[in-house]
Amino acid sequence: MDLNLTGRRALVTGSSSGLGVAIAELLAEEGADVVVHGRDETRTRAVAGKIGAKSVAIGDLATEGGAAAVADAAGDVDVLVNNAGAYEHRGWTDATPEEWTRTYEVNVVSAVRLIRLLVPGMRARGWGRVIQIGGGLSGQPTATLPQYTATLAARHNLAVSLARELKDTGVTSNVVAPGAILVDAVQRYLTDLAPEHGWGEEWPDIERNAARDYVPNDIGRFGRPEEIAGAVAYLASPYADYVSGATLRVDGGTIRSVA
Repeated sequence: MDLNLTGRRALVTGSSSGLGVAIAELLAEEGADVVVHGRDETRTRAVAGKIGAKSVAIGDLATEGGAAAVADAAGDVDVLVNNAGAYEHRGWTDATPEEWTRTYEVNVVSAVRLIRLLVPGMRARGWGRVIQIGGGLSGQPTATLPQYTATLAARHNLAVSLARELKDTGVTSNVVAPGAILVDAVQRYLTDLAPEHGWGEEWPDIERNAARDYVPNDIGRFGRPEEIAGAVAYLASPYADYVSGATLRVDGGTIRSVA
C-alpha cells in the first residue's frame, strides 16, 4: 500500500537505536525523506546508511542548543515524530526529585522544544503531522517507574492540547501508544530474568511467560517495533487527514478501555 509520503520530510527523534530505527526505516521505505536523529554521530550515521536516509541531525534535545542544532539540520519538516526518551528503573523510594526533573526534561520538554521550532513552518505551509510516542501507562500507571509514567501522561496531554491549537491549519497532532515492545534491550532483560521466574530456557517460552506475568494482553506476546512503525506511518500519511487529538494504542489489548 502506498501511503503517499513521497516528497514529505520527516524527523524521527531518537532514531539511532531501538524503536526509532524501525519508525525511520518504514517511513523511508514509504518514500519519505527521513532525517535520522541521535546524540552519537557514528551510530546515527550508521542507521542513516542502513535505511538509505540522506540526512542526519545530531544533538541533545534536553538542551536548548542541542534542539536548535537538530531543528537547523532537519530544515523544513512535514512530519515530526517525537520518539526520543529515556528512563531509569526507579521506584518511589529511589526516584529522587532530581531524577523526576531530568526525566521530564528528556521526555517532555525536549518534544516541546522541537514543536516550537518546527511546527510554525508546518502551519505556514498548511500541512503537517506531529506524532508523540506515548504509552498505555500514561493512563494506567503502576507503582514502579513513577517518574517515567508521569512523563507519558504529559506527552498524551500536550498532544491533545496541540491538536486544539492547530485547529483548521492542516496540521494534526496525535499519539501512538505502544505496549511492551521487544527491542534488543528488553529481550536481554527478560532473558536474564527468566531463570529467577521459571519462564523457561528457549526464547518462545520466555516471551510467552514473561508477557503473561508482566504485560497480560490478548495476543500473548510482546509487540514488535515494526508494528509501532506501521501505526506511525499511517498517522503520518494523508489517510489520517481526519485524525487529530487521538491516541492509537498498539498494545495487544493490554489496556482495557472502551475509549
